[in-house]
Amino acid sequence: MPDSTQRFSSRVENYIKYRPGYPGEVITLLEQECGLTSAATVADIGSGTGILTELFLKHGNPVFAVEPNPEMRAAAERLLAVRPNFRSVNGTAEATTLADHCADLITAGQAFHWFDPDRTRREFVRVLKPGGWVALIWNERRTLSTPFLKDYENLLLAYATDYAAVNHANVDAAAIQAFFAPGTATLRSFPNRQVFDFQSLLGRLMSSSYAPEPGHPRHEPMLAELASIFQAHEQNGAVTFDYDTLVYYGRLPDRA
Repeated sequence: MPDSTQRFSSRVENYIKYRPGYPGEVITLLEQECGLTSAATVADIGSGTGILTELFLKHGNPVFAVEPNPEMRAAAERLLAVRPNFRSVNGTAEATTLADHCADLITAGQAFHWFDPDRTRREFVRVLKPGGWVALIWNERRTLSTPFLKDYENLLLAYATDYAAVNHANVDAAAIQAFFAPGTATLRSFPNRQVFDFQSLLGRLMSSSYAPEPGHPRHEPMLAELASIFQAHEQNGAVTFDYDTLVYYGRLPDRA
């Protein structure tokens, strides 16, 4: 499998344009359950192009956006440089380069499944302030909720290069609870959605690290199948991705 920190280098622009954001309910949840205030320092790990980072910046938080991929990190810097609380950091989940006990909240949006759990836990314990929180967040596509989404899932299974191996759903609730053990993580879920015309649906597909790129023998057949699926299911020129935004939050035991 290619180096996970480099998987999205050629997909940055599609990622920026076509990946879903996170609903505002995430902030409300963390305010209510984790005591999040606008003064809290957030370390957003695997921050990519800054989709989750921006949610906290809009809330007023100082945010360390830690991202190892130079192309993704440069995109976030371009998009978020106007926000004075934004700090871009070249680092990984396992070696953030952040100072000891500098963060009130550590987040990972659409990223935790790429991390080494044991090394990441030690690093998070080091970076968190006493009593700090961790929130692991995913937009999980509802793969079977509509005929269109069923067909899209089958397209990925048929044409994607390593979809089954890298699907974030492979990190299940048991693996997440093990990360927090002997403490526990609480799960909350919120609905989320995107509406696509064909070009944006194509961009959404090509933002995925497992979608074959031009020149790959599966690329053109995949696009033909995507067009067929879109034509079969579009209504008024659009199709819908439905997601569950999953938020696992908890405290880590004070052990390195």
